[in-house]
Amino acid sequence: MLYKADTEAFREQWTGHIRQLQDAICSALEKEDGTGKFLTDAWQRGDDGGGGVTRIMENGTVFEKGGVNHSVVYGELTEKMQSVLKIPGSHAGGSWFAAGLSLVIHPLNPYVPTVHANWRYFELYGPGGVLADRWFGGGSDLTPCYLVEEDVRHFHTVLKKATDAFGEGWYDRFKKGCDEYFTNSHRNHEMRGVGGIFYDHLRPASPGEARQLMDFQVAGGNAFLEAYLPIVGRQKGRSYSDREVRWQELRRGRYVEFNLIHDRGTLFGLRSGGRTESILMSLPPRARWQYDDVPAPGTEEYRLWQACLHPRDWIHPIIHQT
Repeated sequence: MLYKADTEAFREQWTGHIRQLQDAICSALEKEDGTGKFLTDAWQRGDDGGGGVTRIMENGTVFEKGGVNHSVVYGELTEKMQSVLKIPGSHAGGSWFAAGLSLVIHPLNPYVPTVHANWRYFELYGPGGVLADRWFGGGSDLTPCYLVEEDVRHFHTVLKKATDAFGEGWYDRFKKGCDEYFTNSHRNHEMRGVGGIFYDHLRPASPGEARQLMDFQVAGGNAFLEAYLPIVGRQKGRSYSDREVRWQELRRGRYVEFNLIHDRGTLFGLRSGGRTESILMSLPPRARWQYDDVPAPGTEEYRLWQACLHPRDWIHPIIHQT
């Protein structure tokens, strides 16, 4: 049996990693943008416990809006939190701890994909500080407005390489989880983008397995820049017109719908009394909704839309798929 005190060093190592990763990602994105800078907003959760650092870039040369946030929060397991976490049974006198890094980047150029990632760790304690449950969750996913298969293949290949080092079949399993999760079910199960990997409630059965899962999350976070920045570099200089901007805004509308209707992290943050400004940093600065808008067959917009209707194998060359 483990107690809260037994995992203190583990928690500290994880929180140290996400702080360092936040610094590394923000520094690399600033360099890629050239002029944009992240503003830092440190915050405290008040009486509930914990806080975090929100970093926001707006109106950059490459990135129109981006947020890279870390949080370390904790508190008593109230009835409200039991409801939010969907924890069965009674846990009177319990408490919880959560720490993670989340990011969303909305580029200015419609040919540069939006990207999202998060890596989080959660502990639940019963009376007396008994460790009742612990799990990991997270992943990375890509949301382009225009389909460049080379870019999508690169993104998935980097994630697969990082994932394969920890278990055979993990990439396929977590890719499937991403395809299923990032879907606007209210729009006939239209996918938000072209996926990546996503997992939740990965529960370690032993301290050794907990260490392996932390290493897995660290590898996933460290692979993010390798997966995304080459795509940005290839596409950020492409010319575009009002047509591409209009389509970008329509696709961003779908992004907003998913985040506000389905996203567990957004809903958890809002329902648990989290900091609204930090939670909603994922929303784009511009979006559009137009009644029953469907792109014309044969256009690049239609090609992207079709790619978001069904999961695809992005690793291998795509031949004669529609």
